[in-house]
Amino acid sequence: MRPLEHQSAAVRRDLAEQLGIEHSVARMWSELLLDSIRRDFARPTIHSRNLYHTSAAMWDAWAAFEPGTDQVFHNETMIADDVQLAREEAISYAMYRILRHRFALSPAAIEMYPEYDMLMGELGYDISITDTAGDTPAALGNRIAESVIQFGLTDGSNEQLDYANLYYEPINPPLLPDFPGNPDMLDPNRWQPLALEFFVDQSGNPIPTGYPDFLSPEWGEVTPFAMDQDDVQIKQRDGFTWQIWHDPGDPPYINGEPAEDLRYKWGYEVVVTWSSHLDPATGTMIDISPATFGNAPLPLIAEETDFYDKLNGGDWGEGYDVNPSTGLPYEPQMVPLGDYARVLAEFWADGPDSETPPGHWFSVLHYVTDHPEHNGQFMGQGPVLDPLEYDVKSYLALGGGMHDSAISAWSVKGYYDYPRPVSSIRYMCDRGQCSDPNMPSFHPEGINLIPDYIEVVTTETTAPGERHAHLAGSEGKIAVKAWKGPDFINDPDTDVAGVGWILADNWWPYQRPSFVSPPFAGYVSGHSVFSRAAAEIMSMLTGSEYFPGGMGEFEAPMNEFLVFEDGPSMDITLQWAKYADASDQTSLSRIWGGIHPPADDLPGRYMGLDIGPEAFTEARRYYNGLKSCPADFMPDSTLNFYDVSGFIVRYLAGDLLADMNGDLHLDAMDVMDFLNSYSDGCP
Repeated sequence: MRPLEHQSAAVRRDLAEQLGIEHSVARMWSELLLDSIRRDFARPTIHSRNLYHTSAAMWDAWAAFEPGTDQVFHNETMIADDVQLAREEAISYAMYRILRHRFALSPAAIEMYPEYDMLMGELGYDISITDTAGDTPAALGNRIAESVIQFGLTDGSNEQLDYANLYYEPINPPLLPDFPGNPDMLDPNRWQPLALEFFVDQSGNPIPTGYPDFLSPEWGEVTPFAMDQDDVQIKQRDGFTWQIWHDPGDPPYINGEPAEDLRYKWGYEVVVTWSSHLDPATGTMIDISPATFGNAPLPLIAEETDFYDKLNGGDWGEGYDVNPSTGLPYEPQMVPLGDYARVLAEFWADGPDSETPPGHWFSVLHYVTDHPEHNGQFMGQGPVLDPLEYDVKSYLALGGGMHDSAISAWSVKGYYDYPRPVSSIRYMCDRGQCSDPNMPSFHPEGINLIPDYIEVVTTETTAPGERHAHLAGSEGKIAVKAWKGPDFINDPDTDVAGVGWILADNWWPYQRPSFVSPPFAGYVSGHSVFSRAAAEIMSMLTGSEYFPGGMGEFEAPMNEFLVFEDGPSMDITLQWAKYADASDQTSLSRIWGGIHPPADDLPGRYMGLDIGPEAFTEARRYYNGLKSCPADFMPDSTLNFYDVSGFIVRYLAGDLLADMNGDLHLDAMDVMDFLNSYSDGCP
């Protein structure tokens, strides 16, 4: 996934041309959007919305010249002598205006505005044309942009006030991670902000006030793409009404109930034990090829203790016998566990200069469409689409899915307001251990002891030559074998913090000292929702669960890839057979990175499992003109026997386009809904 990676979209365009890869105008603008996101503040909710709104704008411009389709934000048709050129022009003016509007106050503006101008110039378009009147493609593009911009001012995002929160307030005082422990946490079941001397967000932008507010806790109020009222629940908390989309229910709480306490503690203990893997010097070697990793069926939530390997890391996936594309076994790739875990945590963390998790999957989409074995057939069948049609269709589906994923995940984050590992681990370890009331430092809300991973510091263990000798004077405290943290890194180009015994009240996730954890609640994992939804969309879009050629890859060069410490210690290539394997790897990376416990992960995957097909099917309704006339399965704006036949064929084939009520199941209710829509006729 590296040949076309470069900080400049213009250079990437030249590289693509040199490699003989034909990129559509939509792809060129998508690349500029991703570059803009990389240079903006790390705001996955806002950028999911940007990805969706720009994708819908490009679709609306393309569909204006395509009879039998529906549009999302701007309903207008147009004719042209050269339809392809007209589409490219309308798309370009729409994207130019929207990007300049959405990134006007962004740190990206100073670099990206000239890039927008440059692309318009390369395409031969006059940026001074701002008129919305007239029958030119440029005017159409400007009208589409205006429709999108005006919609964005009324969609519940609070764009007018720079997306500021209206009523959310944290109930816990901030954690000061540079100081030991977590003495001020009032409720271990609620999110806790962090107080730092200065904060640098995941895109590398400094926040001088020390830490931003909770990002988008009220995002459940934003207008979705495919979700409807059957997907939302209304609940009350702290005197406010919350809309929760695809509500997964409560996470585990520490509340005195033995089963609840056990699950709460178990999850954070997994985070601690996996932190002990973040050092290549441990000598543990593993095969990270698809021969061993991947192919992990999703467990029930009740099976999570079997699904995750608490001590050794990873899940119950057993890999694949052969590559279905070549018919040959996958070649093993033996690497240090410490390198794999660190590369995984950083690659999927979407850190400095990244396009955030939803944009990351647009990069995966681009990787797939650039692959020599990608053939451009929609859903893997039928005629090969020209690149522009394939791109605008894939962007609408993926953009809509990422937008709905953000709304769902952040509606859950805002309502459940669940803590991050750095808060909970320090909170529990401040209290002590809960394994044995006859041992020192017992407390019911303490952490479970695990020999060689989580222990009580004693006079015996601090004796000279013993494992806790360097912790002498801290007897009675909890020690963990974990990544030692940023204090052990002076020069990130040469230093490795390594793993060792540290006091738990100094435990740190695998993150920079100026970041620590994302500025929003943990439950559910946004990465898990985004990635599973995207994997479902990619599988449906391409007609295959597998990456082209049976394997997707990303190269992490030795001593060059990691950012805040040196590494990896050898060249590593992340590999995935299926899109779902990449999604699963994303979720596991957040545990190794110390950002999420398992309780945040699986519910998010299940949410994405529904959101992806919902969004893809909704996009197909726009492609086929079924939004304006749900029973017009031909489509020709006339209902007759052929539409009935078309519905029956899709229904019997198990095609979700026949899912009239949007519940992802085909049954008698869909037949009844079709008949009702048929009797209503077309508008």
